[in-house]
Amino acid sequence: MSREKNVFLNEEIRSAEVRCIGDDGTVYGVISREEALGHARRLGVDLVLVSADAKPPVCKLMDYSKFKYQQEKKLKEAKKKQKAVEVKEIKFSCKIAQNDIDYKVKHAREFLSEGKHVKFRVFLRGRELNSPEVGVKTLVKVWDLVKDVGERQNDPALEGRYINMLVVPKK
Repeated sequence: MSREKNVFLNEEIRSAEVRCIGDDGTVYGVISREEALGHARRLGVDLVLVSADAKPPVCKLMDYSKFKYQQEKKLKEAKKKQKAVEVKEIKFSCKIAQNDIDYKVKHAREFLSEGKHVKFRVFLRGRELNSPEVGVKTLVKVWDLVKDVGERQNDPALEGRYINMLVVPKK
């Protein structure tokens, strides 16, 4: 095997007979491997095994390095168009003062205006675990302050020692 996993080229193909197809769509039919290699040498291209499971195996005459380059180029182009979503996390406690909430919400509003997702978390300590509704109340206060710039992805939910709420920017 060469270059990539499961890509057989030229002499690496072991079948005696192959179904040969040209890069331009020309069908050579079922021919011997040596004859297919002769066509490939004459055209100055590679014989690439496309489908090993078929009876007989299917091979294509193509410039493999050019084909691989074009595939990599397509992948890079697709990556450029991808948009990575950044999630910012803001933590609160149940006993947080209103001015601290306002300060943290100010940052959350900035993140949302930049197009980032914001995950609000309330950490429950000790006896606070017995009454998680206190943490939910804190997140409801926060939601009232950010609902004009964001959309709530999920309601406040208890996950372990945290109550989480995800807010995404409005479209």
